[in-house]
Amino acid sequence: MLSLETVQWVLLTVVLPIVTVATVLLSVAVVSRLHRTDARWGDVARSRLVMGVPWGSLIVIALVWCVYLFVQDGITAFDDPVTIPYRAYSYFYPLGMLTASFSHAGPNHLLGNLAGAAVVAPIAEYAWGHYPGGRKADSVDSDGREADSVDSWRTNPWIRALLVFPLVVVAITILTSLFALGPVIGFSGVVFAFAAFALVHYPIVTIVGVLGVQGVLLTLYRALRNPIGVYVAESSPPSAPSWAGIAIQGHALGFFIGLVLGIALLRRRGHRPDALRIWIAILIFGFAQGLWQIYWFGGGNVFYLFQGPGVLIVTVLALVVTVAITASERPIVPERISRRFTRVRRPPSDSAVARPLELARNSGDESVSDSRAGDSAGADATALTAPLERISELVATTDSRDSSRLSGIGRRQAAFTLVLVVLAVLAGMAIPVNFFVLDDANVSSDATVEIEDYTIQYAEDVEYELVSPVRVGPLSDAVALDASGVIVASEERQLWAEVVPARQLEFSSEESIAVGGPGWRETVHVERIGWEPVGNDSVYQVEIWAEGDDPQLAHESNGSRADVRIDDQNVTMSSVDGEFTLEVESTETRDVETTTVPESNESTTAGGLAFEREDDTIYAAADGTRIAIANEE
Repeated sequence: MLSLETVQWVLLTVVLPIVTVATVLLSVAVVSRLHRTDARWGDVARSRLVMGVPWGSLIVIALVWCVYLFVQDGITAFDDPVTIPYRAYSYFYPLGMLTASFSHAGPNHLLGNLAGAAVVAPIAEYAWGHYPGGRKADSVDSDGREADSVDSWRTNPWIRALLVFPLVVVAITILTSLFALGPVIGFSGVVFAFAAFALVHYPIVTIVGVLGVQGVLLTLYRALRNPIGVYVAESSPPSAPSWAGIAIQGHALGFFIGLVLGIALLRRRGHRPDALRIWIAILIFGFAQGLWQIYWFGGGNVFYLFQGPGVLIVTVLALVVTVAITASERPIVPERISRRFTRVRRPPSDSAVARPLELARNSGDESVSDSRAGDSAGADATALTAPLERISELVATTDSRDSSRLSGIGRRQAAFTLVLVVLAVLAGMAIPVNFFVLDDANVSSDATVEIEDYTIQYAEDVEYELVSPVRVGPLSDAVALDASGVIVASEERQLWAEVVPARQLEFSSEESIAVGGPGWRETVHVERIGWEPVGNDSVYQVEIWAEGDDPQLAHESNGSRADVRIDDQNVTMSSVDGEFTLEVESTETRDVETTTVPESNESTTAGGLAFEREDDTIYAAADGTRIAIANEE
């Protein structure tokens, strides 16, 4: 007979997910029957997609899954994939550049991006269409084939679905890696490109999908994976604000790549969507997806969020994009204003040939007056002035062309040019950073672990190497950053990363770092052990070792004095050669005696003080007085 725990497990992990999925499918079926329209959902999908299926989107999503499972070794440790070698560190590290936008930092990162892709990628693929011109032909021949037969592989719907669309997405993915700022990782830049492409074609459907359907998918997945969650209130390590970990430039880059491609397709097909819908959708998307979160780093774990300027920029760009999509080609400068501007800039009388033409005409007029003496002379004078009149006409035509140059720039053309400029600026700012070259993988550390070409070490207050390429003139101090924590470097890969900040290690005490490459991975462990003297900073040691090796001392902090005085003596805790010591100093004679920290439930003496260790606390006692002087971290 099955136990109660087994029955509960089957009900929660098997029966409940099946019932939930069945309920969702039943709801969709009932609503589709109740929602009466001229065209069925399946017919609408099949009008642009082969068999009504977004094959290209499915292939791309499957590709991202395969990279996470097999390249990043997520199949071995789904919650702890190898991430360090798959970031876009430098143009001199092709593997990182090619794989960064397909890779992810963890399961939540992966599922969030794939949920977004599952919503917006099919909309973008539907807008593009598997059939030439985007839509399937309505007429068929006697054999049931489309009337407009497939002439080449470029117009073959299956090739467009299974090959062209995925290859274009792969190209965009690599572009977002090549021109992203910093060592980015993740598919989100491509998701933003999908969203922008979809927005310019179906603004309302896309914004509903982004704001609603994506959350529904994630909620369903979490509910099916963990029907009943148990949560305990607990402290968390110090961390940067959530927006400080977002690759905002990469998101904006992908968004503008999608905009440019979407606008180009609209123009090719001669479509012009509704301006109000476009503006509302882009504005809401920009605010909801955090495109306004422009930030930078300060010293001492300080971050600056330029919220006001970011909101202004998103608002202005929403208007510019709307004009680039929906405006007419009417001149941006009215023709009469353009003529006036041209006349002020260059009066016709100032032309380089105006004065010679005037003198030639006067000479011709004198010849005409002399022609009264004979018809032959008059004919010669007429022949002389005719070419001059033709030259005058050519000069007038040139002046007219100059005056219409400004009036020839259309509003939509000007706005689209501005969109291209923004895209160029977003891509261009990453180029100098991505030419990063690592000179030396070693920093000031007492010990390092070397695995293949990787150097793993712990250091504090060292220069953050990745910001070096952007230090220019007076901005050098403003962008100089320090790093403290576990640092992984590789000269071969042009890789330098602070993978575990010192404050995180202080909170967790122990961390593991996975390094490797395609087909292999190794784990390095780091542990912090320390004591906190009463009223002062901690004294700690950091040990580091590769899997299977012995720990080695990587760092020792400075000593720290407890904020207590016993029998006119001060107690200072220090770390010396891997051992914690207690120094007792007399305030009168300045004599110092030293002893090691006792083991648990043991005691020792120094300078007339007795030190006792009970569990995680060290007590000092003298003349009947007993007080805690330090607690273990």
